[in-house]
Amino acid sequence: MALDLTAEQKETGKANFAHATGELTRRGFMKSMAAGAAVLPVSAAVYFGYDQWKGNKAVRTALIGCGDEGGVLVGDHNPAFNEIVAVCDLRPYNLERIFTGEPNGPRKGLNKKYGEAEAKKIASYSDVKKLVADKDKLGLEAVIIATPLNTHDTIMKLCMDAGLHVFCEKLMARTITRCKDMIKYAKDKGLLLGIGHQRHYSTLYAHATEVVNAGVLGDIKHIRCQWPRNNSWPFTASDEERKKFATGNDLDGKPFDIPFYRDGWCKPILAQDAEALLKDPSLLKDAGFNSVTELSRWRLYDKTGGGLMAELGSHQLDASSIFLGHVHPLAVSGVGGKFFYGPGRNDRESDDGVFVTYEFPGPKHPKAGKGGTDPSDIVVVSYESFNTNSFEKYGECLMGSRGTMVVEMEAEVYLYKEPEPGKANSGGKDTKVAITTTKDGKPVAEATSTWGGAGGPAIVKAAGAAAWDTPVRGYQTELEHFAYCVRKWDKKVGWEKGPDGKFKQDVPRCHGEVAMADAILALTANMAMKKQARIEFEDGWFKPESADVPETKHAPSQAT
Repeated sequence: MALDLTAEQKETGKANFAHATGELTRRGFMKSMAAGAAVLPVSAAVYFGYDQWKGNKAVRTALIGCGDEGGVLVGDHNPAFNEIVAVCDLRPYNLERIFTGEPNGPRKGLNKKYGEAEAKKIASYSDVKKLVADKDKLGLEAVIIATPLNTHDTIMKLCMDAGLHVFCEKLMARTITRCKDMIKYAKDKGLLLGIGHQRHYSTLYAHATEVVNAGVLGDIKHIRCQWPRNNSWPFTASDEERKKFATGNDLDGKPFDIPFYRDGWCKPILAQDAEALLKDPSLLKDAGFNSVTELSRWRLYDKTGGGLMAELGSHQLDASSIFLGHVHPLAVSGVGGKFFYGPGRNDRESDDGVFVTYEFPGPKHPKAGKGGTDPSDIVVVSYESFNTNSFEKYGECLMGSRGTMVVEMEAEVYLYKEPEPGKANSGGKDTKVAITTTKDGKPVAEATSTWGGAGGPAIVKAAGAAAWDTPVRGYQTELEHFAYCVRKWDKKVGWEKGPDGKFKQDVPRCHGEVAMADAILALTANMAMKKQARIEFEDGWFKPESADVPETKHAPSQAT
């Protein structure tokens, strides 16, 4: 993410961030750490307000969708909060992997989380309707939905009709019309709906946001976001592995193919999946898929997925929205296309490269909600993702008039002060930073030769842990808080709001209205790239009660 930072400069940046958060806490600008004189990081449960869990029974939960994201959620969930009692997936391979997990990765598997003896008690289903029909026998209270994007709203309604609370993976739905329908459905049923944008539960992002809000970076005009990947290497498989691949024709009459490139979105179709699903095609059809290939590679199709913006860009735009105070964007434009893949080479309908630019209102802009009157106060947020180069890491870089903050791979934060003209060693990548206050009491970053004093929230990782294995990613926390909300939920109060516009009871931090805004950002960018036009966001799109949605005007074919 930070192209030219040396290892020493990264260590300086990490230490700057830790020291800044510690000083800001000591001076009363942050709640990230324990109250009083102690400078220790508080737990995520304390920070996000669900620390009083002791004595509650775990919420009996079913996982629907046991693929890549379902495996991540299983790997990070806390059985003391969410007890997985059943799993469901159309693909036999996924139902196997959710138990066995995978070596050296985030998908740890139920056998490891519960022990093999206990994991054997977890029920397996290939039909979500049968799972829901057995809810009383299973004692089900809630479900986690981690299925392809086009199925989220349908499965959510089926589960809520059975009285089950729903935690659904991002993106919320394939269209904003469906997002609004999901919000209304949860409200009408009086049941909880949480959406899995995990950065809302990352203490790392929480600390970083408080540093931004304290004004340490000064006037932020640009946030650069990216998620580079390289899926251009030839696909290879041993003869033994190839025996597991499907042969013959798919349900739509097209032959099963072997990928040309190694690509996580375009994996080989497995014989065990093809054999099971071709025996009973009704399961595929009822779920909204025309073939086994479409189910297995759902991210490649417009009908079933939202492409790079939905799967990757939504994370970065969600983070940018958090940093900017959840203000709604003004406009989006961009370039995207199928620049690399093609017939016989992992062909797809979704873009393999995107570069988009958003215009957000700055704090002085009339639409920032802070009484501002300056329409020229704009923050430019750029996002890029291409499939042919992974030289840089993914993350977000916030560039302010007084400092720069880099959030890298959801695992590290680097902070640097801008150098002052005419002052040697007053800032830059090698400079240590201390936090002081101005005459009017506002925090400001100053260059220093030594830190001393306060230290900030350390991110403690196990020795030799992989890059993904960080305790601040937010997956466990979001599911713990969801369970906490389930236990405290009063159906009679439901989603009522008070005069202050806040919900009267605890709800997930990323509830439907928040997640819908993230979906609007991602899906409208797709429309802008498709039309090769700058699209201005409309206020009605962000109001759940309004019938206005971006697809009506900019993608009529997706309006339902």
